Amino acid sequence: MSSISDFPIDKRWPAKHPDRIQLYSAPTPNGVKVSIILEELGLPYEVHYIDIGKDETWTPEFLSLNPNGKIPSIIDPDGPGGKPLALFESGAILLYLAEKTGKLLPADPALRYETIQWVFFQMAAIGPIFGQLGFFHKFAGREISDKRPLERYRVESRRLVGVLDGRLKERTWIMGDDYTIADISMLGWVRNLIGFYDARELVGFDDFPAVAAWLERGLARPAVQKGVVIPARP
Repeated sequence: MSSISDFPIDKRWPAKHPDRIQLYSAPTPNGVKVSIILEELGLPYEVHYIDIGKDETWTPEFLSLNPNGKIPSIIDPDGPGGKPLALFESGAILLYLAEKTGKLLPADPALRYETIQWVFFQMAAIGPIFGQLGFFHKFAGREISDKRPLERYRVESRRLVGVLDGRLKERTWIMGDDYTIADISMLGWVRNLIGFYDARELVGFDDFPAVAAWLERGLARPAVQKGVVIPARP
């Protein structure tokens, strides 16, 4: 029967607790989604810090688990049928863990698909656009004299925050009264937008009070407070 040790990544980042979910990640908006959901669900897991600055995601061992070369990735030793399951792409991991436990995802089919829709909204829109805004506003892109790319991503980021604000008006969470994987998928990104990317004024974040209140509620959750710094940077 296969086990964690059969995966090449275990040779570089060996599991001390092979009976636990193995998380290979860094505390980025995509990475902390999985840390947060694991903390919310109370699932036992072991975390391995993957140093993006040292290009560890491009090592053969990591690429054997995630051919896209991005964090996060997991191996669940107790996957479907009791066999180990390796997954990459944070949205897929959120959906898998929610379905595995029957939590953080509505049982009603229509509400379930509506929740997944908002996870996809984060993956297809908020994540890529906020990430590009961060590049052009905070990182190397800020040195580019042509500011049209920055303006394009500023306008689109503001539009997306507006979409989220419209959804959250008169709602506690994205799906109403219930906190779900849709919220988990976006909390780290919105937190980064106004914090790490320092784009609060740039996108006029204070024009969107429903999003601001939702973010405050989300960041107050103990699992979120813990998850946003897992794995700890060396």
